[in-house]
Amino acid sequence: MLKLVTAKAARGLLLACLLLIGSPAMAGAPIVAAASDLQFALTEAAEQFKQQTGHALRLNFGSSGNFRRQIAQGAPFEIYLSADERYVQALYEEGYTKDEGVIYAIGRLVWLQRSGHDKLPSEDTPLAAVQSALEAHASGATERIALANPEHAPYGVAAKQALEHAGLWEQTEPLRVLGENVSQAAQFALSDDARGGLVAYSLALAPALSERSEYVLIPEAWHSPLRQRMVLTNQAGDVASAFYQWLQEDEGQAILGRYGFSAE
Repeated sequence: MLKLVTAKAARGLLLACLLLIGSPAMAGAPIVAAASDLQFALTEAAEQFKQQTGHALRLNFGSSGNFRRQIAQGAPFEIYLSADERYVQALYEEGYTKDEGVIYAIGRLVWLQRSGHDKLPSEDTPLAAVQSALEAHASGATERIALANPEHAPYGVAAKQALEHAGLWEQTEPLRVLGENVSQAAQFALSDDARGGLVAYSLALAPALSERSEYVLIPEAWHSPLRQRMVLTNQAGDVASAFYQWLQEDEGQAILGRYGFSAE
């Protein structure tokens, strides 16, 4: 209990200091590197944080692997939110972060498709649409299957593992279209020439996508856990530190929860 009270008191002092710093434009808004599955959740969180403190953040969304490389090359990111904790751990071991960071969420993978395009697969057979696309391809029709690039996107790795679990990875090679990140993969999944795709649950829940799509969750046992870790880089200042702490507390976690991110 003493540690909890002390942490809350420290956060209160830090937020109070931020209110005295002055205009975000004068101080320079911290740059955040975030996995693209956070596109909607983190934007909402940053707006809420700004309302409380008056301080803005510059959000950059992309693939976790690309951000990991950019930070090692000196990119001016102050917070890094990765969809794969291994990238954070690697940066810590190489001396680019203040510590090992913390798990902020556990992600989930879904099959996403356009509303009314075809029958949504059941929870028991969530990749039935992929099998249907393969059968159609054998008859001369081509409907693409979208996923993030497994070379650098954690959700792409999970998608590949799910397809391998179902024995569909090699067969889908002519149908696959790869997004640079999972957000782009979701756009591809809802395009006219796609059957659907394997993307982040958080994106499927976002109003911008949910109004024109439907989804089914992929069993967690079909892929490695999407343990999402965040960390302060060595360049982090007071505003970044305050936001980092805010995301771990009730308000930040509530926003993440609304987008399907579960706590560990």
